[in-house]
Amino acid sequence: MDKPITKRQPQRPLKPVIGIVGGIGAGKSTAAGEFARLGCVVIDADAIGHELLAEPAVRRRIVRRWGPDVLGASGEVDRKALAAVVFQDAGELAALNRIMHPLIARRVKRRLSVARKDAAVPAVVIDAAVLLEGGWDALCTHLIFVSAASATRADRAARRAGWARTAWRQREKSQIPLDKKRRRCDYILDNSSSLSHLCKQVRRVFRQIVPNAG
Repeated sequence: MDKPITKRQPQRPLKPVIGIVGGIGAGKSTAAGEFARLGCVVIDADAIGHELLAEPAVRRRIVRRWGPDVLGASGEVDRKALAAVVFQDAGELAALNRIMHPLIARRVKRRLSVARKDAAVPAVVIDAAVLLEGGWDALCTHLIFVSAASATRADRAARRAGWARTAWRQREKSQIPLDKKRRRCDYILDNSSSLSHLCKQVRRVFRQIVPNAG
């Protein structure tokens, strides 16, 4: 007896997951904010890292490795003090990454799973300074590079984070070179002029990535 023929159900298209990369001060979070205004869920990996540093279990691991000098007066991890240690030595930065990256990845994946199930969310955006370094691009369907001149980026880092140019340059050198990041990306946003210019580009890319975005 012949088996009944069953119609194969069409698979639903995978919800876009957009990873945003670029140099320090390029405007990655600004671009992510515009995607949020378009209805996307933004997963801020840097903010997750800050949350984790406030957790007692993570704090104990940090202190075991670098001692109490990386704690502030209130007993919390002083991110500036920790950065002053790890960005002076590639081995120390690698040690911090071995602690933090798996924890951040786990939390990113959890939030991504929730956002993917929400029918009201057209796409998910992962905003992470070290998206490629952490291997989190494997979670993404599309990568966007935010571009701006080095002088512009250094000025923004000085205004927003209070970093001297040497600190900004030191952190950039600890990451994958920008030309390599750029080549890995599907879209490039130019953030060398006005906010409105950047937002216009974000909306254009959003319409290309998200079907029926309008």
